[in-house]
Amino acid sequence: MPDMTIKKRGNHTITSYPSPQIMDLFEAILEIRSKKEAVCFFRDLLTIAELTEFANRWQMVKMLVKGVTYIDIAKKLNVSTTTITRVAHWLNDGEGGYQIIAGRIFDTRKNPDYHEPPRYTAGKGRGMRNPYSL
Repeated sequence: MPDMTIKKRGNHTITSYPSPQIMDLFEAILEIRSKKEAVCFFRDLLTIAELTEFANRWQMVKMLVKGVTYIDIAKKLNVSTTTITRVAHWLNDGEGGYQIIAGRIFDTRKNPDYHEPPRYTAGKGRGMRNPYSL
């Protein structure tokens, strides 16, 4: 589990992830017993815009796992390639959550359409800047 340190950024204090309040939320999520309960719980918890954003991120994960190019994902979901790069970063180098759930849902060992997700490269020699250094 990630550490829970507190960080200072200028005049702002940032509580590290996961806070006790976030852990309470995860406990509540673990009580969901059906898709219908999930639909109701998340609709009460989140706005349609928030749900749409989360759904788009999950669609990006699905497409990245299938080996769809960033450009094709951007066109299909009407998102920037920078957003896709961020999702790909968390898919490849995050806490492993995307990989765990994608592995369960997409059964990557048995799925003939599965391709190893593309790894982010800094773009050296192609005139691209590393989006994580911005």
